[in-house]
Amino acid sequence: MAMQSYPYIWNYVPLVLQILVAAGMAVGMVGASYFIGKHKNSRTKAHAYECGMDPIGDARGRFTVRFYMVAMLFILFDVEAVFMLPWAVIFRRLPALTGSRMFGFYEMLVYLGFVGVGLFYVWKKGILNWANDKGDL
Repeated sequence: MAMQSYPYIWNYVPLVLQILVAAGMAVGMVGASYFIGKHKNSRTKAHAYECGMDPIGDARGRFTVRFYMVAMLFILFDVEAVFMLPWAVIFRRLPALTGSRMFGFYEMLVYLGFVGVGLFYVWKKGILNWANDKGDL
């Protein structure tokens, strides 16, 4: 067994260099923007911008619970796509990895079944029905 001729901490030098280069690039870009860019403060630039419209009312307004439910559903179905993409990439190699031709296919059917049950639940709960929104569930 060969002995290392340098201390173990030297294994972290590439990581430290990468962090320093990233930090240096970030500081360099912000600094270049500060020194190169034009800085003309005006009343228009200081005004709040809300999707092309003048802001009206209080920014601390209350949202309906439905907004948060739809946000959670978006995350759920976004994660579904994240799990399906790697499966689709290795689908042809799954028989060699699992020993069965249909194992990966059935596993994905089970997964999509769970996602389908979740979609059916939120559909029956009325979360996706915005026409009859009373503001609460």
